[in-house]
Amino acid sequence: MDAGCPRLPDTVLFEIFLYLDHTDVLSVGLVCQQWRAVARDEFLWKELFYRYYRVSRDVPRHPGAVSWYDEFQRLYDTIPCVEVQALKEHNDQVLHLSFSHSGCLFASCSKDCTVKIWSNELDISLQHSSNMRPYNWSYTQFSQFNSDDSLLLVSGVFVGPHNSSSGEIAVISMENFTLLSRVRNKPYDVFGCWLNETNLISGNLHRIGRITSCSVLWLNNAFQGIESENVNVVKRLFKIQNLNASTIRTVMVADCSRYDSPDLLLDYEEQLAASSTCPVFDLSSDSEEEEAKPKPSPEPAVQELPDAGGVPAEHGLQQFFDDIMEGRVRPAMTETELETKVAELFVRNRTKPPEPNLLSTDSNSKTKYLIFTTGCLTYSPHQIGIKRILPHQMTTAGPVLGEERRSDEFFDSLDHVIDIHGHIIGMGLSPDHRYLYVNSRAWPRDCVISDPMQPPPIAEEIDLHVFDLKTMKEVKRALRAHRAYTPNEECFFIFLDVSKDFVASGAEDRHGYIWDRHYNICLAKLQHDNVVNSVAFSPVEQELLLTASDDTTIKVWRSPRAVRIRQARRPRPRKLLFSWLMNQKS
Repeated sequence: MDAGCPRLPDTVLFEIFLYLDHTDVLSVGLVCQQWRAVARDEFLWKELFYRYYRVSRDVPRHPGAVSWYDEFQRLYDTIPCVEVQALKEHNDQVLHLSFSHSGCLFASCSKDCTVKIWSNELDISLQHSSNMRPYNWSYTQFSQFNSDDSLLLVSGVFVGPHNSSSGEIAVISMENFTLLSRVRNKPYDVFGCWLNETNLISGNLHRIGRITSCSVLWLNNAFQGIESENVNVVKRLFKIQNLNASTIRTVMVADCSRYDSPDLLLDYEEQLAASSTCPVFDLSSDSEEEEAKPKPSPEPAVQELPDAGGVPAEHGLQQFFDDIMEGRVRPAMTETELETKVAELFVRNRTKPPEPNLLSTDSNSKTKYLIFTTGCLTYSPHQIGIKRILPHQMTTAGPVLGEERRSDEFFDSLDHVIDIHGHIIGMGLSPDHRYLYVNSRAWPRDCVISDPMQPPPIAEEIDLHVFDLKTMKEVKRALRAHRAYTPNEECFFIFLDVSKDFVASGAEDRHGYIWDRHYNICLAKLQHDNVVNSVAFSPVEQELLLTASDDTTIKVWRSPRAVRIRQARRPRPRKLLFSWLMNQKS
């Protein structure tokens, strides 16, 4: 501390803190520098922490903290909220960012139809740019490095015959940046993801009726050029029926083997004590008693049909047609309602049952979860589907169409469904894959959807929900602060990212946001000139964050502590030599 700076009494500093804006890092830092010199009283720091950050008193201190003094210092000094660089090499909206697992590289996708690879050094620099327009792409939208960072998956929108839009996935080698393979991906917002080092998941969509379809998820070998009659390059994973114009989108894979050693447990309110017996959770209710009661839903992805009358599934469809012909179906149904009823009855007797004991996954197992957005009431994604991937399914070896199926196993059922009661616009996994974070825009309470092609209006405020994938329960209250304005029929994805201690998200209000995962508080707003589409923490340094925006820039943010360290490492001009040179000139 500067010797000429007056030392303020503890009580005065305490009051100053209470009136400071906690996003003003410099002001907080100055007062903290003074207080560190005069106050080490834990009671004062604890009281300051709860009052200044407006944290509920029943929230305990972070499990990794050794004192309230250190915890306050962590929250004001380690948040990546200082802009240190703006990257302007893209010439259109930047849609997505992804880091390599080593943190040495990251990739960016843009409406300019390029995917750019950046080197994360002292100053970030562009290493490579691939233009996808020669492959009839309209733009690139998503990227992901495989587990050993040797391959990059790039997802984009492909322009087909008669200007029809579909999706395509490209695999790029990180050794020499060559394009290894291309895989069709329909619809394009399935995005695609890696299952393991050499196999990736893509989607396809088959129309059955006007609002009924079938989503097929495929496992693809990244090296499609393999020439061997004994090795497949593709294999069907799952085939799932879609009702009411819904489709499977936004696939990702969670590794169940890491659940018992999480980086951070979110159970300070003991919300994880009881396991759920219900495969579907409806977030539209505020009543804790209602949410605690099991809701009757024997099959996660299929709603109960009224007036089943105890008729076996194989006779249900015939009885339904007989009821129509004899006028026993009242009131009269629209064409859309009729198609949905017939599809529901058909799928009852043509669906493979869900995997048993989803929640009792062995921590040493190699089992993984396939997670995706879906729906059952309208085309806007309002549910999260979860399907277990067993070890023998994680290779393209075997029949191309997967395991042999009986006639009553035409479709695969979902093992678990989470109902969000709103439009899902983003999902992200914690680094340990234990928790799933979901951005959504809520529907009006008690809304009724009569037409699947007209979803309910959605809120401007974004809710960030948190789910424990070990218990399939929602934990903590929803995080809030960020907003979106696009109407439901045009709503697009807002990517989020999770580090060990923080979660960050983009927003349409021209800001990125950072929250603390343990305390559930918003810590920083990061400004852009337009919509912030994506954020990405460095996997090895959570004090480094990237944000991508419609303003065509990628901004690099570091914590105040990291900025001080980096500035100290930079070589400083030698004052004596400079003075000697000036004297020589004179």
